Amino acid sequence: MKNSDDTSVTDGTKPLKINVGGKERLFDIDDPKLPDWVEENKLTAGGYPYDKKMKKEEYEPALEALQIELVKAQAWMQKTGERVIALFEGRDAAGKGGTIFVLHQYMNPRSARTVALTKPTETERGQWYFQRYVEHFPTAGELVSFDRSWYNRAGVEPVMGFCTPEQHKNFLEEAPRFEKMVRSEGIHFFKFWLDIGQQTQLERFHDRRHSLLKSWKFSPMDIAGITRWNDYTIARNQMIETTHSKAGPWTVVRANDKRRARLAVIRRLLLALPYEGRDLGVIGEEDDKIIGEGSSLLLA
Repeated sequence: MKNSDDTSVTDGTKPLKINVGGKERLFDIDDPKLPDWVEENKLTAGGYPYDKKMKKEEYEPALEALQIELVKAQAWMQKTGERVIALFEGRDAAGKGGTIFVLHQYMNPRSARTVALTKPTETERGQWYFQRYVEHFPTAGELVSFDRSWYNRAGVEPVMGFCTPEQHKNFLEEAPRFEKMVRSEGIHFFKFWLDIGQQTQLERFHDRRHSLLKSWKFSPMDIAGITRWNDYTIARNQMIETTHSKAGPWTVVRANDKRRARLAVIRRLLLALPYEGRDLGVIGEEDDKIIGEGSSLLLA
């Protein structure tokens, strides 16, 4: 560790050789200076359609207006007993936690819960794979957001070797059937994949590594993820191709700009829920440059 007046955190991690856009690069996460090839492409990485972030002056009033609609939607859920599940998936540092935070920020926490499960216990490993997630499903009038979900078995687990190839294969076959049951139960069901470019992820990891406020977010799993970008891409593509269904469609959100991504997610939820007093003029139209269904909007 460095002394207290140095904002970097280091454990002697060696510079990593990684392939970025077909070119081999050397990335030193411990160097306080972000490499130019990351800095220059952190927003447009992967083909992101905007070269500037949404301005704060535009974002904040738009977010507040949508959050007011969310409060109305929650009142409707509590009145009617409707249930909502929203899954948030994506690579490490995709912005899942921040998106869930603004989604829940002004909702009554008694009926709007976030579920972020740790690794399964010995007992849970012996259960039906979906069982520990079902235990957290919403009761009447509730919204439950999953910060990562059963889709760990389609991404992190096969890439990092935490499940067998057979378990991975079985999951991809079973998930659409399981989600058809969820939808048949009458639950409003959303699956969001927050997609980011490679340089975007590197910049966010670097920010975590050198921030005294965010350093707790950085882990050895992040280091492993940096070197397995292509493996995660393959797993992502296979997951969306095989588990995108009528009952459980994937909503892909290009999330290099966190502000645009957060608004896009909330807007999608509000447009899909038929709550009382819904103001379509306030909600506005979706930005089809950054949100869509299936694999069509995935970043490179």
